[in-house]
Amino acid sequence: MLKKHGQLLLSLFFIADILWVILCWMLMYVLRFSLNIFPVFSEIPNLSQHYELLLFIVPVYALVFKTAGIYKPRRTSQLSSEIMDIIKVSLISLMSFIFIIYFFKQGFHYSRLTLVLFFVFSTSGLILIRSSLRRIFRILRKRGYNLRHVLIVGTGPHAREVYEKIHEHLEFGLNCAGFLRKENGADCRSAVDPKKIIGTYKEIESIIMEKGIDQVIFALPSGEERIIRALLKKIEKGGVDIKVILDLGDFFTLRKSFDDLAGLPVITLRESPLFGWPRIGKRMFDIVGSILFIIISAPLMCFIALLVKLTSDGPLLYKQERVGLDGEKFIIYKFRSMRVDAEKSCGPVWTSSSDRRRTPVGALIRRTGLDELPQFFNILWGKMSLVGPRPERPVFVDKFREHLPNYMLRHKIKAGMTGWAQVHGWRGDTSLEERIKYDLFYIEHWSLLFDLKILCMTLPAIFKGEGAY
Repeated sequence: MLKKHGQLLLSLFFIADILWVILCWMLMYVLRFSLNIFPVFSEIPNLSQHYELLLFIVPVYALVFKTAGIYKPRRTSQLSSEIMDIIKVSLISLMSFIFIIYFFKQGFHYSRLTLVLFFVFSTSGLILIRSSLRRIFRILRKRGYNLRHVLIVGTGPHAREVYEKIHEHLEFGLNCAGFLRKENGADCRSAVDPKKIIGTYKEIESIIMEKGIDQVIFALPSGEERIIRALLKKIEKGGVDIKVILDLGDFFTLRKSFDDLAGLPVITLRESPLFGWPRIGKRMFDIVGSILFIIISAPLMCFIALLVKLTSDGPLLYKQERVGLDGEKFIIYKFRSMRVDAEKSCGPVWTSSSDRRRTPVGALIRRTGLDELPQFFNILWGKMSLVGPRPERPVFVDKFREHLPNYMLRHKIKAGMTGWAQVHGWRGDTSLEERIKYDLFYIEHWSLLFDLKILCMTLPAIFKGEGAY
């Protein structure tokens, strides 16, 4: 419930930002050309020309804002960091707008001062809006609204310090639901209020469910860090955020390479690797690539569509629910390669090399991967990426997450049409353990050059046809 409310708030921030950008552009005409504050040395554009540019400004700013990571949760980050992100994103949005205008409005000249004023006013307004919202949320969180419920694992001095930091900074919106200790009975090392100890390490899974925990913070005393691995196995199936706060003491002297919670070093164990500029770069890569592939493959898609329609009854496209980024479900599109009633008798199963449910044309397009071509539209719409772990059906995800360690980590990045595992033959009915190993390697070593390398390896992999049927 809290996560849904958070998504709603972030959506409202996004809408407010775009409305402010629109308002600024509209006001710039008055400021630049109507109030006689600045001298005009060239022909004044008419109002319709000025407003017409909103058809370019709105989608460009919306796309960059949405993909740049400025709407991720920032409960414990500094305002200065958010201000720098807003300035960077505003600048890249303006440069993208100018770049697009240069190509699509050739011969069109516009006041450079207007663009400068627009950047200054829109960016200043966005910063002011964020500063005001931060202040409002601090007040609301101090009064008990919009809270994230935290469970602290540990009862030593370090765990008590974490609790005190949370209590001192109520504006973070964190509510400590309680502590977990190693075992029941007397605990001479306990440094926290016994009334706030709500269970033992063994009960962590049930307590998370009962208390509606959103975040687990490991603050174990020195010597108990080895317990973390066992406890992670207990809670890896859930969707809670996981933080480990270390007491590094004098060892932490050179460089801050971790996040921090009011001065305490924090290691984030689960978080998408694509935030900020990398996310923008990958999204732009996907947009340009998907448009290019759609244009190139359009005649082939029309031919396949005709074959599917002429050789079998039923719909042209096959729609199916899959699991993507952060476990969110979306609809994937393929050319239909199976009979309409393919799962009527057997239910959801993987395709085998002797699968009789395939249509004659379906067998061919599945083996060559041509049934996947409509997924370029999934990529263009932002539901998938050109490169990433292959998306699975919810029924299989629920099954695999129970038995395969780290399986859900592959959902920390968008699902892809091709991937590092697929180009190495790990697709279809092959080893899931090996597939996960390759997916996690891709996530840890991601770069745009790595994506390009995988795309270049995809065509030879399709010709080999390993695991495709």
